[in-house]
Amino acid sequence: MTDRRNTDRRSQAWFGAQGRSGMLYRSWMRNQGFGHEVFDGRPVIGIATSASELAPCNAHLTRVAEAVKRGVWQAGGLPLQFPTMATGETLMRPTAMLYRNLMAMEVEELIRANPLDGVVLLSGCDKTTPAMLMGAASVDLPAVMVTGGPMLNGKFRGQDVGSGTHVWKFEEDLKTGRMTEEECFFAEGCMARSNGHCMTMGTASTMACVAEALGMQLPGSAAWPAVDSRRMETAQAAGRRVVDMVEEELRPSRILTREAFENAIRVNAAIGGSTNAVIHLTALAGRVGVELGPDDFDALVREVPTLVNLMPSGTYLMEDFCYAGGLPAVMAELLGGGLLHGGPITVTGRTVAENTAPAERVGSDVITPLDAPFQPAGTGIAVLRGNLCPDGAVIKQSAASPHLLTHRGPARVFDSPEAYHAVADDPDLDVDENTVVVIRNAGPKGYPGMPEVSNVPLPAKLLKAGITDMVRVCDGRMSGTGYGTVVLHVTPEAAVGGPLALVRDGDPVVLDVPGRTLRLDVDDAELARRREEWTPPAERYVSGYTWLYTQHVEQADRGADFGFLRGGRGHEVPRDSH
Repeated sequence: MTDRRNTDRRSQAWFGAQGRSGMLYRSWMRNQGFGHEVFDGRPVIGIATSASELAPCNAHLTRVAEAVKRGVWQAGGLPLQFPTMATGETLMRPTAMLYRNLMAMEVEELIRANPLDGVVLLSGCDKTTPAMLMGAASVDLPAVMVTGGPMLNGKFRGQDVGSGTHVWKFEEDLKTGRMTEEECFFAEGCMARSNGHCMTMGTASTMACVAEALGMQLPGSAAWPAVDSRRMETAQAAGRRVVDMVEEELRPSRILTREAFENAIRVNAAIGGSTNAVIHLTALAGRVGVELGPDDFDALVREVPTLVNLMPSGTYLMEDFCYAGGLPAVMAELLGGGLLHGGPITVTGRTVAENTAPAERVGSDVITPLDAPFQPAGTGIAVLRGNLCPDGAVIKQSAASPHLLTHRGPARVFDSPEAYHAVADDPDLDVDENTVVVIRNAGPKGYPGMPEVSNVPLPAKLLKAGITDMVRVCDGRMSGTGYGTVVLHVTPEAAVGGPLALVRDGDPVVLDVPGRTLRLDVDDAELARRREEWTPPAERYVSGYTWLYTQHVEQADRGADFGFLRGGRGHEVPRDSH
């Protein structure tokens, strides 16, 4: 084993200190049974774990942390595990997105304040991955992401069922009488039958793949199921690798380059990934000084076909994706077609091209070849502009109905998701298949936190009539497990006076996805008159974190981060108070 001792390490400002200070730091650590020899200058590796029973996707991460520790010890480092908050979308109200920035702040400050030379980030549910990456990027110490892995495929009545995606399907079946309450209760257990995050290509799986595409996660590690022994092998390998990264001074600032972000955007298109990647990648880019805006997510994907046939856009699930070759196989296809940069460095110390060279695609149904893709180029995320969204809006084309990608219909406006849900089952609700449902005040400031509420279920009367989709427009987000013709992230949001606040029932809404426009067919003079009449909603929060959030959150086109957190603050050792 290589001698890893170095008295100039950051951690030695604590453990190598002379006199009273050093004695305090070392002696209190020794109450955990550490011998004096572990403070000899070897790399101290923090293991940041978001394990929590309140975040079911992350509940198993304590076991993953033990595997990381083994790897750190193997490589001659000192592993020290510490907890972070967990932002679980499945339980948190009003939305886990409200707390992504808080978690990023916590991760950043915990890393900076403690005697760490490097860190392994253990995440699971979808907001924990970007939050940890954002926090670690702002400190810029060597860091490796280890996501917790997807659940095993759901199984119900001999068919694969996907977490999240089948929630929407089962709800429709329940409303139309195709499924009973008892059958629904039974199906719940069939859908979530192991530890892990969503096994569809929802936001959790998307962000795991995005972390790998950025170069912040070991190749292939995004797809191993949470309960597969190779998930633990991956974690142990990450523990070993981060010790080497400390020696090499391989920091996030060297990995998270403009080319790395371009790769991640194209990979997201190829896997049929979540629209939430737009928000999270934009926020992360802001932490490392990379300029990234909504139009990048449109321009960079126009030539990229969807290669991965996974729910909600396709048929299969993450377990199948893993066995078909996982993300390295996808990246190898893209690289072979000239659609990825091969040169960016990754946490392995090798380039993207070197990492993907041994990749093998197994079969052609789950991961399709570039010359016979699951969906053709131009079916990824589209960014729209127009008088309804001057700063942008997004739509996931692969999850939308082709016949609705160009549509004109009258608006039916709801001032909150709750207002819609209150009448959605009313048989006399004034809507038909041409109606455009507009839901506002669901943005970063308005809700607050920009919840995943945009893909509201269709009105019961339309479902019973056999209608399966309609255009919905909202300033909120949609779960990556969701589907439908839903325009999301309308910016500026209604709560800050965006044009969505001016829409009235009956106004013609014109959607033209091929033309990349979303507009309200109302003349400018009338809109100007309505703006004069508009008054901003009253402030609901006067103290606490939610007040801080509403005062400082940026709009969706800026990643919904806090303005005061943009850029990095480095890893300078804090002053010694002892």
